[in-house]
Amino acid sequence: MLSHDQKPDFLWIGCSDSRMSAEHIAGADPGKMFVHRNIANMVVPGDLNILSVVQYAVEVLKVQHVIVCGHYECGGVKAAMAGKKLGLIDQWLVNIKNVRDKYQAELDQIADDHARFDRLVELNVLEQVNHLVETASVQTMWANHKIPSLHGWVFNLRSGLLNEVVNLVPPLMPVAEKEKLTASIR
Repeated sequence: MLSHDQKPDFLWIGCSDSRMSAEHIAGADPGKMFVHRNIANMVVPGDLNILSVVQYAVEVLKVQHVIVCGHYECGGVKAAMAGKKLGLIDQWLVNIKNVRDKYQAELDQIADDHARFDRLVELNVLEQVNHLVETASVQTMWANHKIPSLHGWVFNLRSGLLNEVVNLVPPLMPVAEKEKLTASIR
């Protein structure tokens, strides 16, 4: 019954795209997921909105899993790749452009435009999970309670299938070792 206290097992960080219904994609019943959505499923380190959501979900609700779910054909990622000036949203898209710049050498090796776009979607999800690892809330919970597990998924709008990009189960190495972990995922 929905009137009971919420005790979700999952925090879903997804894209604002209207086709990206967390409960539908995950096959979850109402009340099982605490959901946060923004353009391109970003976990921006200085964004108080996402940091508050993460803190509440992991420290108060004690979710067992945090999922960052992107999707192929993401308009935010596409806009960042195109590099066109769009106005206010450019301040948000700079975060995706930073991911693009970080992995530019890898992306340049992909000749097919569509495959390159798909890979940037995956790399964006990977980077957002890395940002989660760095949050004080996740670090504290990992040190004291060994939860939550972090998952990076990409939803394929064409096939309806989920692609797992990364799955991190605590306890993990210290954040200083994160770059080695990131390199092993690629």
